[in-house]
Amino acid sequence: MKVLLASPESEVWNSRKHIHMGLGYLAGSLLAHGYEVEIWDAAVEEAIETLDQKLSREHFDVVGISAPTPLITNAWEAAKIAKKHGAVTILGGPHLTLQPHESMQKPQVDLVVRGEAEYTIIEILQAAEKEQLIVKSELSMINESVNNSQFTIHNSQLFHPAAGWGNILGLSWRNTDGKIIHNPDRALPDDIDAIPFPAHHLFKIERYTNLNPLTDGLDMNARAYTIVTSRGCPYKCTYCSKPITGDTWRGRSIDNVIAEWQWLVKDLGATEIGITDDIWNLDKERAKNLCWALIKAKLNHVPWVTIHGMKVNNTDEELFKLMKQAGCKRVGFGVENGDDWMLRHVIKKGQTVDMVRQAFKWAKQARLQTMGFFIFGMPGETEESMEKTIRLALEIDPDLAHFMMAAPFPGTEMWETLKKHGDVFSDSMDWSQLAIQDDKAHFAFGDMTKEMVERKWHEAHRRFYLRPKRIARIAIRKDTWQRFPYYAKTAASMLLGLGERKAAAA
Repeated sequence: MKVLLASPESEVWNSRKHIHMGLGYLAGSLLAHGYEVEIWDAAVEEAIETLDQKLSREHFDVVGISAPTPLITNAWEAAKIAKKHGAVTILGGPHLTLQPHESMQKPQVDLVVRGEAEYTIIEILQAAEKEQLIVKSELSMINESVNNSQFTIHNSQLFHPAAGWGNILGLSWRNTDGKIIHNPDRALPDDIDAIPFPAHHLFKIERYTNLNPLTDGLDMNARAYTIVTSRGCPYKCTYCSKPITGDTWRGRSIDNVIAEWQWLVKDLGATEIGITDDIWNLDKERAKNLCWALIKAKLNHVPWVTIHGMKVNNTDEELFKLMKQAGCKRVGFGVENGDDWMLRHVIKKGQTVDMVRQAFKWAKQARLQTMGFFIFGMPGETEESMEKTIRLALEIDPDLAHFMMAAPFPGTEMWETLKKHGDVFSDSMDWSQLAIQDDKAHFAFGDMTKEMVERKWHEAHRRFYLRPKRIARIAIRKDTWQRFPYYAKTAASMLLGLGERKAAAA
């Protein structure tokens, strides 16, 4: 049984291309269980061969499609294409975990996987193999010829309960009566060392320009791979879906992480590595031990970065010094806001502004590049709180500052708050507009208008990036000139606010 794992593409992201670790893990699990699998990533494949062309040229029994909320419409379109070619379609990802019924109402969607799927996908294929036997048996009973070489599971989206579909935790499906069934949730696996490594070797790495859309200034031509050393986050930030989809932090053993790291460096030729954990330093001593292990294994010659924001309240001076010795080049921090009241009562971040200041101080003393993430337009924001955020960004002065618009993703506490106030309506929501890199505010709240949020967002970019020293630093950066048209376009949008304002999502 052949499986194609696909990731759609959309203009909600910028021109950076980064590998899809979720698909990599699913592919690794499938390979470990003897299944034939390929990965099709629209970000690097579309210009060379579309999904339709791929499926016209080569038959796949199953097409699994993963998408975050802003790309769910693209995922539905990809499912239509897959169904046209006779494949069983499976959708998964954060949006599907939170809104499974929405996609199950689409006729082109056969199955929806909720939560982490490395074990679920194997059970699905095992049930599909039983389904084949049941269908063949039924056809044989009515003396219909079955051509095994051309046989696929079926072209409908109905599944026979006798194949065991109802026993697969975390699965949404339709039975032979057409009823949509949402099986009980699957518990998060505790032993993530037991999960096979991602199938890094299946990615066409030469087509990817960098680790992540948010890492400008690194080597754009690097063989850049990513690694996940832990899963989940126990914090309850109101803008994040992690409290629903994975609020239990689970760390891999140091030996397990080092084994994968060695594979990336020694066998796959990685020249840059990004840690994509939600919060890799939750266990500070474990983070230090990982650094020591990288040094001992002599893997510290390959630069690495923490792509997602480290928690500032789980750091100390020693950690950053060890990170530097272990080869770390850049650290990212989820600053979010410069107002302590907003952090404590609205965002519920579990940190203070002074903690942010201290973490940046230690990181800079260790001669690490720094990256700060800031959110504008949370419910309850005022012009004063957004001004405090801008001033904090100027004070801590990270090498890169990413100012983002608050986006109300379904299932988050922020989403529920806005629903109560009538500001979001999922039935009419244009999911593609919920991109944190967007330059348009997604909602108004109380005295906070969309125009106010956008004005302060543009002001933040101008005040941060149009300082003489900052301009000079950008001007001497190699990738600024290699990708000048892209940076010029981005500057026009972020710094100047050029272009007409499109309708926001809510």
